[in-house]
Amino acid sequence: MEQPSQVFSVSQVNQYIKSVLDGDPLLSGLFVRGEISNYKCYPSGHHYFSLKDAEGTMRCVLFRREAASLRFRPENGMKVVVYGRISAFPRDGQYQLYCSHLSPDGAGELHVAFEQRKEKLQQEGLFNPAHKKPLPPFPARIALVTSPAGAAVRDMIRILGARWPLAEVLVVPVRVQGAEAAGEISAALTWLGENRAADLIITGRGGGSMEDLWAFNEEPVARAIYHCPIPVISAVGHEPDVTIADYVADLRAATPSNAAELAVPDQNELYHRLAQAARVMTQQTALCISRARVRLQAASNHRLLQNPMRYLEERRMELDYLQGKTLGALRLSLGKERERFARLCASLDAMSPLKVLGRGYAIARRPNGTVVRSRQETAPGDVLRVTVTDGDILCEVK
Repeated sequence: MEQPSQVFSVSQVNQYIKSVLDGDPLLSGLFVRGEISNYKCYPSGHHYFSLKDAEGTMRCVLFRREAASLRFRPENGMKVVVYGRISAFPRDGQYQLYCSHLSPDGAGELHVAFEQRKEKLQQEGLFNPAHKKPLPPFPARIALVTSPAGAAVRDMIRILGARWPLAEVLVVPVRVQGAEAAGEISAALTWLGENRAADLIITGRGGGSMEDLWAFNEEPVARAIYHCPIPVISAVGHEPDVTIADYVADLRAATPSNAAELAVPDQNELYHRLAQAARVMTQQTALCISRARVRLQAASNHRLLQNPMRYLEERRMELDYLQGKTLGALRLSLGKERERFARLCASLDAMSPLKVLGRGYAIARRPNGTVVRSRQETAPGDVLRVTVTDGDILCEVK
Protein backbone atom coordinates (compact mmCIF):
# COMPACT_ATOMS: atom_id res chain seq x y z
CA MET A 1 0.00 0.00 0.00
CA GLU A 2 1.37 3.36 -1.02
CA GLN A 3 2.15 5.98 1.57
CA PRO A 4 -0.67 8.61 1.53
CA SER A 5 0.34 12.12 0.61
CA GLN A 6 -1.62 13.60 3.52
CA VAL A 7 -2.78 12.16 6.86
CA PHE A 8 -5.49 13.92 8.85
CA SER A 9 -5.89 13.94 12.59
CA VAL A 10 -9.16 13.00 14.30
CA SER A 11 -9.69 16.59 15.36
CA GLN A 12 -9.21 17.81 11.79
CA VAL A 13 -11.75 15.34 10.48
CA ASN A 14 -14.25 16.22 13.17
CA GLN A 15 -13.72 19.93 12.54
CA TYR A 16 -14.20 19.39 8.79
CA ILE A 17 -17.44 17.50 9.38
CA LYS A 18 -18.60 20.35 11.62
CA SER A 19 -17.82 22.93 8.94
CA VAL A 20 -19.69 20.88 6.33
CA LEU A 21 -22.76 20.61 8.56
CA ASP A 22 -22.64 24.28 9.49
CA GLY A 23 -22.41 25.27 5.86
CA ASP A 24 -25.49 23.35 4.76
CA PRO A 25 -28.48 25.82 4.58
CA LEU A 26 -30.99 23.03 5.20
CA LEU A 27 -29.29 22.00 8.45
CA SER A 28 -28.86 25.56 9.71
CA GLY A 29 -32.53 25.83 10.68
CA LEU A 30 -35.03 23.01 10.53
CA PHE A 31 -38.01 21.58 12.45
CA VAL A 32 -37.77 18.02 13.74
CA ARG A 33 -40.65 16.01 15.20
CA GLY A 34 -39.98 13.19 17.64
CA GLU A 35 -40.41 11.70 21.11
CA ILE A 36 -38.21 12.81 24.03
CA SER A 37 -36.10 10.15 25.73
CA ASN A 38 -33.11 10.13 28.11
CA TYR A 39 -34.06 13.63 29.26
CA LYS A 40 -31.66 15.23 31.78
CA CYS A 41 -31.37 18.74 33.17
CA TYR A 42 -27.94 19.56 34.61
CA PRO A 43 -27.17 22.10 37.38
CA SER A 44 -25.68 24.34 34.72
CA GLY A 45 -29.20 24.84 33.34
CA HIS A 46 -28.51 23.01 30.08
CA HIS A 47 -30.98 20.32 28.95
CA TYR A 48 -29.79 17.18 27.17
CA PHE A 49 -32.09 14.60 25.59
CA SER A 50 -32.66 12.45 22.53
CA LEU A 51 -35.36 12.63 19.89
CA LYS A 52 -36.52 9.32 18.54
CA ASP A 53 -39.08 7.85 16.21
CA ALA A 54 -39.80 4.30 15.11
CA GLU A 55 -36.58 3.95 13.10
CA GLY A 56 -33.94 6.28 14.54
CA THR A 57 -32.69 8.57 17.29
CA MET A 58 -30.91 11.93 17.45
CA ARG A 59 -28.99 13.65 20.22
CA CYS A 60 -30.21 17.13 21.21
CA VAL A 61 -29.11 19.93 23.50
CA LEU A 62 -31.10 22.93 24.78
CA PHE A 63 -28.86 25.52 26.40
CA ARG A 64 -29.83 27.44 29.53
CA ARG A 65 -30.61 30.69 27.69
CA GLU A 66 -33.15 29.02 25.39
CA ALA A 67 -34.49 26.78 28.20
CA ALA A 68 -35.35 29.85 30.30
CA SER A 69 -38.14 30.74 27.86
CA LEU A 70 -39.87 27.34 28.23
CA ARG A 71 -43.35 27.56 29.76
CA PHE A 72 -43.62 23.79 30.31
CA ARG A 73 -41.38 21.06 31.66
CA PRO A 74 -40.11 18.52 29.08
CA GLU A 75 -40.65 14.89 30.08
CA ASN A 76 -39.65 11.50 28.71
CA GLY A 77 -42.24 10.17 26.27
CA MET A 78 -43.53 13.64 25.34
CA LYS A 79 -43.96 14.22 21.61
CA VAL A 80 -42.49 17.55 20.61
CA VAL A 81 -41.49 19.65 17.61
CA VAL A 82 -37.97 21.07 17.89
CA TYR A 83 -36.49 23.91 15.89
CA GLY A 84 -32.71 24.23 15.69
CA ARG A 85 -29.55 23.61 13.74
CA ILE A 86 -27.56 20.44 13.09
CA SER A 87 -23.88 20.60 13.97
CA ALA A 88 -21.10 18.38 15.26
CA PHE A 89 -19.23 18.53 18.54
CA PRO A 90 -15.54 18.21 17.51
CA ARG A 91 -14.47 16.65 20.78
CA ASP A 92 -16.38 13.38 20.28
CA GLY A 93 -17.30 13.63 16.61
CA GLN A 94 -21.01 13.22 17.31
CA TYR A 95 -23.52 15.38 15.52
CA GLN A 96 -26.47 16.74 17.45
CA LEU A 97 -29.40 19.10 17.17
CA TYR A 98 -28.82 22.44 18.91
CA CYS A 99 -32.36 23.47 19.89
CA SER A 100 -33.50 27.06 19.97
CA HIS A 101 -37.22 26.37 20.44
CA LEU A 102 -39.20 23.43 21.83
CA SER A 103 -42.97 23.03 21.72
CA PRO A 104 -45.34 20.13 22.37
CA ASP A 105 -46.61 18.32 19.32
CA GLY A 106 -50.39 18.56 19.05
CA ALA A 107 -51.33 20.37 22.28
CA GLY A 108 -50.23 23.97 22.60
CA GLU A 109 -47.26 24.92 24.69
CA LEU A 110 -49.32 27.04 27.09
CA HIS A 111 -51.90 24.30 27.50
CA VAL A 112 -49.24 21.76 28.44
CA ALA A 113 -47.61 24.22 30.84
CA PHE A 114 -51.01 24.96 32.41
CA GLU A 115 -51.79 21.27 33.00
CA GLN A 116 -48.33 20.54 34.41
CA ARG A 117 -48.47 23.49 36.80
CA LYS A 118 -52.03 22.68 37.83
CA GLU A 119 -51.06 19.09 38.69
CA LYS A 120 -47.97 20.20 40.60
CA LEU A 121 -49.78 22.78 42.75
CA GLN A 122 -52.69 20.45 43.36
CA GLN A 123 -50.32 17.80 44.73
CA GLU A 124 -48.83 20.45 47.03
CA GLY A 125 -52.30 21.16 48.46
CA LEU A 126 -52.78 24.72 47.15
CA PHE A 127 -56.27 23.84 45.89
CA ASN A 128 -57.42 22.21 49.14
CA PRO A 129 -60.94 23.49 50.01
CA ALA A 130 -60.08 23.27 53.72
CA HIS A 131 -57.63 26.15 53.27
CA LYS A 132 -60.17 28.51 51.70
CA LYS A 133 -61.29 31.41 53.90
CA PRO A 134 -64.89 32.67 54.13
CA LEU A 135 -65.64 36.12 52.75
CA PRO A 136 -66.58 38.87 55.24
CA PRO A 137 -70.33 39.60 55.02
CA PHE A 138 -69.88 43.39 55.24
CA PRO A 139 -66.33 44.36 54.15
CA ALA A 140 -65.31 47.86 55.14
CA ARG A 141 -62.33 48.08 52.75
CA ILE A 142 -61.87 46.24 49.45
CA ALA A 143 -58.58 46.16 47.53
CA LEU A 144 -58.64 45.78 43.73
CA VAL A 145 -55.35 44.33 42.46
CA THR A 146 -55.64 45.01 38.75
CA SER A 147 -54.71 47.41 35.99
CA PRO A 148 -55.92 50.95 36.74
CA ALA A 149 -56.49 51.65 33.05
CA GLY A 150 -58.73 48.73 32.10
CA ALA A 151 -62.49 48.62 31.77
CA ALA A 152 -62.62 45.90 34.44
CA VAL A 153 -61.58 48.21 37.28
CA ARG A 154 -64.18 50.81 36.27
CA ASP A 155 -66.91 48.19 36.21
CA MET A 156 -65.93 46.88 39.65
CA ILE A 157 -65.81 50.38 41.19
CA ARG A 158 -69.21 51.23 39.70
CA ILE A 159 -70.87 48.02 40.93
CA LEU A 160 -69.30 48.21 44.38
CA GLY A 161 -70.47 51.82 44.76
CA ALA A 162 -74.00 50.97 43.69
CA ARG A 163 -74.36 47.83 45.81
CA TRP A 164 -72.47 48.81 48.97
CA PRO A 165 -71.32 52.47 49.12
CA LEU A 166 -70.19 52.02 52.74
CA ALA A 167 -67.13 50.07 51.58
CA GLU A 168 -63.89 51.91 50.85
CA VAL A 169 -62.33 50.80 47.55
CA LEU A 170 -58.53 50.73 47.30
CA VAL A 171 -57.09 50.29 43.79
CA VAL A 172 -53.64 48.69 43.82
CA PRO A 173 -52.25 49.31 40.30
CA VAL A 174 -50.34 46.42 38.72
CA ARG A 175 -49.62 45.14 35.27
CA VAL A 176 -51.86 42.26 34.29
CA GLN A 177 -50.06 41.23 31.10
CA GLY A 178 -46.45 40.74 30.15
CA ALA A 179 -43.30 39.39 31.73
CA GLU A 180 -43.43 41.71 34.76
CA ALA A 181 -47.12 41.17 35.53
CA ALA A 182 -46.80 38.08 37.73
CA GLY A 183 -44.15 39.70 39.93
CA GLU A 184 -46.19 42.86 40.42
CA ILE A 185 -49.41 40.98 41.21
CA SER A 186 -47.72 38.66 43.75
CA ALA A 187 -45.90 41.61 45.36
CA ALA A 188 -49.17 43.55 45.72
CA LEU A 189 -50.93 40.56 47.32
CA THR A 190 -48.03 40.03 49.72
CA TRP A 191 -47.99 43.71 50.73
CA LEU A 192 -51.74 43.77 51.37
CA GLY A 193 -51.54 40.62 53.46
CA GLU A 194 -48.58 41.73 55.55
CA ASN A 195 -50.13 45.15 56.30
CA ARG A 196 -53.72 43.93 56.67
CA ALA A 197 -54.63 46.79 54.36
CA ALA A 198 -58.06 45.44 53.39
CA ASP A 199 -60.86 43.12 54.49
CA LEU A 200 -61.20 41.57 51.03
CA ILE A 201 -59.09 41.42 47.86
CA ILE A 202 -60.26 41.12 44.26
CA THR A 203 -57.56 40.35 41.71
CA GLY A 204 -58.08 39.86 38.00
CA ARG A 205 -58.53 41.51 34.65
CA GLY A 206 -60.81 41.55 31.61
CA GLY A 207 -60.93 38.91 28.92
CA GLY A 208 -58.20 37.98 26.48
CA SER A 209 -56.29 35.11 24.99
CA MET A 210 -54.56 32.48 27.09
CA GLU A 211 -51.32 34.34 26.47
CA ASP A 212 -52.90 37.56 27.75
CA LEU A 213 -54.17 35.87 30.93
CA TRP A 214 -50.97 33.92 31.56
CA ALA A 215 -49.78 36.08 34.48
CA PHE A 216 -52.55 34.53 36.59
CA ASN A 217 -51.18 31.05 35.80
CA GLU A 218 -47.72 31.82 37.20
CA GLU A 219 -46.56 30.13 40.41
CA PRO A 220 -45.66 33.36 42.28
CA VAL A 221 -49.24 34.61 41.91
CA ALA A 222 -50.71 31.26 43.01
CA ARG A 223 -48.48 31.06 46.08
CA ALA A 224 -49.14 34.71 47.00
CA ILE A 225 -52.89 34.03 46.95
CA TYR A 226 -52.45 30.85 48.98
CA HIS A 227 -50.38 32.52 51.71
CA CYS A 228 -52.43 35.74 51.84
CA PRO A 229 -54.27 35.99 55.20
CA ILE A 230 -56.98 38.14 53.58
CA PRO A 231 -59.75 36.40 51.57
CA VAL A 232 -59.10 36.67 47.81
CA ILE A 233 -61.60 36.59 44.94
CA SER A 234 -60.16 35.64 41.55
CA ALA A 235 -61.84 37.46 38.65
CA VAL A 236 -59.91 36.72 35.46
CA GLY A 237 -61.34 37.04 31.99
CA HIS A 238 -64.77 35.73 31.04
CA GLU A 239 -66.70 32.76 32.43
CA PRO A 240 -65.07 30.11 30.15
CA ASP A 241 -61.57 31.33 31.10
CA VAL A 242 -60.00 29.29 33.90
CA THR A 243 -56.62 30.09 35.46
CA ILE A 244 -54.48 28.68 38.25
CA ALA A 245 -55.49 31.70 40.36
CA ASP A 246 -59.12 30.54 40.16
CA TYR A 247 -58.22 27.20 41.76
CA VAL A 248 -56.18 28.75 44.57
CA ALA A 249 -58.42 31.72 45.42
CA ASP A 250 -60.98 31.56 48.20
CA LEU A 251 -63.71 32.25 45.62
CA ARG A 252 -63.75 32.26 41.84
CA ALA A 253 -65.86 34.82 39.99
CA ALA A 254 -66.89 34.41 36.37
CA THR A 255 -65.97 38.02 35.51
CA PRO A 256 -64.66 41.11 37.33
CA SER A 257 -68.22 42.47 37.45
CA ASN A 258 -69.42 39.22 39.01
CA ALA A 259 -66.61 39.48 41.58
CA ALA A 260 -67.89 42.90 42.67
CA GLU A 261 -71.38 41.43 43.05
CA LEU A 262 -70.08 38.53 45.14
CA ALA A 263 -67.87 40.75 47.31
CA VAL A 264 -70.58 42.91 48.90
CA PRO A 265 -74.28 42.68 49.71
CA ASP A 266 -76.84 44.67 47.74
CA GLN A 267 -77.96 47.65 49.80
CA ASN A 268 -81.43 47.61 48.17
CA GLU A 269 -81.89 43.96 49.04
CA LEU A 270 -80.67 44.65 52.56
CA TYR A 271 -83.12 47.58 52.92
CA HIS A 272 -85.90 45.26 51.78
CA ARG A 273 -84.90 42.59 54.29
CA LEU A 274 -84.70 45.17 57.09
CA ALA A 275 -88.13 46.55 56.18
CA GLN A 276 -89.57 43.03 56.13
CA ALA A 277 -87.97 42.30 59.50
CA ALA A 278 -89.40 45.55 60.90
CA ARG A 279 -92.88 44.52 59.74
CA VAL A 280 -92.54 41.11 61.33
CA MET A 281 -91.27 42.65 64.58
CA THR A 282 -94.20 45.12 64.60
CA GLN A 283 -96.70 42.32 64.07
CA GLN A 284 -95.14 40.15 66.76
CA THR A 285 -95.02 43.08 69.20
CA ALA A 286 -98.68 43.86 68.58
CA LEU A 287 -99.56 40.19 69.10
CA CYS A 288 -97.63 40.06 72.38
CA ILE A 289 -99.35 43.24 73.59
CA SER A 290 -102.76 41.82 72.67
CA ARG A 291 -102.08 38.57 74.56
CA ALA A 292 -100.77 40.51 77.56
CA ARG A 293 -103.91 42.68 77.54
CA VAL A 294 -106.09 39.55 77.61
CA ARG A 295 -104.11 38.13 80.54
CA LEU A 296 -104.35 41.47 82.37
CA GLN A 297 -108.11 41.60 81.89
CA ALA A 298 -108.47 38.04 83.14
CA ALA A 299 -106.33 38.85 86.19
CA SER A 300 -108.27 42.02 86.96
CA ASN A 301 -111.52 40.03 86.95
CA HIS A 302 -110.16 37.44 89.38
CA ARG A 303 -112.00 37.41 92.73
CA LEU A 304 -108.70 37.69 94.59
CA LEU A 305 -108.08 41.16 93.21
CA GLN A 306 -111.73 42.16 93.62
CA ASN A 307 -111.93 41.13 97.33
CA PRO A 308 -108.47 40.49 98.82
CA MET A 309 -109.80 40.15 102.45
CA ARG A 310 -112.05 37.29 101.43
CA TYR A 311 -109.04 35.37 100.25
CA LEU A 312 -107.28 36.00 103.57
CA GLU A 313 -110.34 34.86 105.51
CA GLU A 314 -110.51 31.62 103.58
CA ARG A 315 -106.84 31.00 104.21
CA ARG A 316 -107.28 31.77 107.90
CA MET A 317 -110.13 29.26 108.16
CA GLU A 318 -108.03 26.69 106.41
CA LEU A 319 -105.17 27.40 108.83
CA ASP A 320 -107.49 26.95 111.84
CA TYR A 321 -108.72 23.65 110.47
CA LEU A 322 -105.18 22.37 109.89
CA GLN A 323 -104.12 23.58 113.34
CA GLY A 324 -106.98 21.72 115.07
CA LYS A 325 -106.30 18.60 113.08
CA THR A 326 -102.61 18.74 113.95
CA LEU A 327 -103.26 19.24 117.69
CA GLY A 328 -105.70 16.32 117.76
CA ALA A 329 -103.16 14.06 116.12
CA LEU A 330 -100.47 15.17 118.59
CA ARG A 331 -102.75 14.51 121.60
CA LEU A 332 -103.63 11.06 120.31
CA SER A 333 -100.00 10.21 119.71
CA LEU A 334 -98.97 11.56 123.12
CA GLY A 335 -101.64 9.46 124.90
CA LYS A 336 -100.44 6.31 123.18
CA GLU A 337 -96.84 7.02 124.16
CA ARG A 338 -97.85 7.60 127.79
CA GLU A 339 -99.62 4.25 127.96
CA ARG A 340 -96.58 2.53 126.44
CA PHE A 341 -94.29 4.29 128.93
CA ALA A 342 -96.42 3.11 131.87
CA ARG A 343 -96.30 -0.48 130.65
CA LEU A 344 -92.54 -0.37 130.29
CA CYS A 345 -92.12 1.12 133.79
CA ALA A 346 -94.26 -1.64 135.32
CA SER A 347 -92.26 -4.31 133.55
CA LEU A 348 -88.99 -2.74 134.65
CA ASP A 349 -90.14 -2.43 138.24
CA ALA A 350 -91.21 -6.07 138.30
CA MET A 351 -87.75 -7.15 137.18
CA SER A 352 -85.86 -4.80 139.49
CA PRO A 353 -83.42 -6.52 141.96
CA LEU A 354 -84.50 -3.99 144.58
CA LYS A 355 -87.84 -5.73 144.76
CA VAL A 356 -86.02 -8.98 145.61
CA LEU A 357 -83.95 -7.27 148.30
CA GLY A 358 -87.12 -5.81 149.79
CA ARG A 359 -88.36 -9.27 150.46
CA GLY A 360 -85.36 -10.10 152.74
CA TYR A 361 -82.80 -11.32 150.24
CA ALA A 362 -79.20 -10.05 150.08
CA ILE A 363 -76.41 -10.00 147.42
CA ALA A 364 -72.81 -10.89 148.39
CA ARG A 365 -70.00 -9.37 146.28
CA ARG A 366 -66.28 -9.33 146.41
CA PRO A 367 -64.52 -5.96 146.69
CA ASN A 368 -64.07 -5.91 142.91
CA GLY A 369 -67.85 -6.24 142.42
CA THR A 370 -67.95 -9.91 141.44
CA VAL A 371 -71.16 -11.61 142.76
CA VAL A 372 -70.60 -14.68 144.99
CA ARG A 373 -72.95 -17.42 143.90
CA SER A 374 -71.62 -20.40 145.97
CA ARG A 375 -69.91 -20.91 149.34
CA GLN A 376 -67.21 -22.77 147.51
CA GLU A 377 -66.19 -19.47 145.92
CA THR A 378 -65.13 -18.12 149.34
CA ALA A 379 -62.42 -18.92 151.84
CA PRO A 380 -61.97 -17.99 155.53
CA GLY A 381 -60.78 -14.42 155.85
CA ASP A 382 -62.36 -13.18 152.57
CA VAL A 383 -64.02 -9.78 152.85
CA LEU A 384 -67.40 -9.53 151.20
CA ARG A 385 -69.81 -6.65 150.64
CA VAL A 386 -73.38 -7.74 151.35
CA THR A 387 -76.09 -5.56 149.83
CA VAL A 388 -79.46 -5.42 151.59
CA THR A 389 -82.52 -3.30 150.94
CA ASP A 390 -81.20 -0.20 152.75
CA GLY A 391 -77.45 -0.36 152.02
CA ASP A 392 -74.22 -2.46 152.12
CA ILE A 393 -72.65 -4.50 154.97
CA LEU A 394 -68.92 -5.40 155.05
CA CYS A 395 -68.45 -8.99 156.28
CA GLU A 396 -65.54 -11.37 156.83
CA VAL A 397 -65.84 -15.07 156.08
CA LYS A 398 -65.11 -17.32 159.19
